[in-house]
Amino acid sequence: MATPKLSIAVVMTLTVAGICLTLVTAGLIATQTITSDGTLTRVNVGVYSDRQCKQNCTSISWGTLYPGNSASKIIYVKNTGSLPLTLSITTGSWAPTNASDYLTLTWDQQGTVLQGGESVSANLTLLVASDTGELTNFSFDIVITGVE
Repeated sequence: MATPKLSIAVVMTLTVAGICLTLVTAGLIATQTITSDGTLTRVNVGVYSDRQCKQNCTSISWGTLYPGNSASKIIYVKNTGSLPLTLSITTGSWAPTNASDYLTLTWDQQGTVLQGGESVSANLTLLVASDTGELTNFSFDIVITGVE
């Protein structure tokens, strides 16, 4: 029975992966790059990227992050209805699922009450743990809720 032959691309990929693993294991790589993106879901509120609340904010790119650091983004939240809303934030759909072990999202508007038609700027902060394990890429959903 003939032995299957590996393609040059497979051999090269395995070689590069082996070299990278050797460099990481030997401690020769001094930085870690974490790329990111996220999705905002609007629930009972409008979420915007501009102070005038004209441009819907549908995603946030956190850029390159480093272990032990944080990144902040400003968004604008508007009560599009007429009744007062109390704001809250949650996250979900983490990919990979363990990314939430290393990343924490906070904001400065938890529990804020917005009157009908009122808007407020919100500072989102993504905190990165000092040890991020093997995490390099991630994504997650940000859900901003207004409860009457």
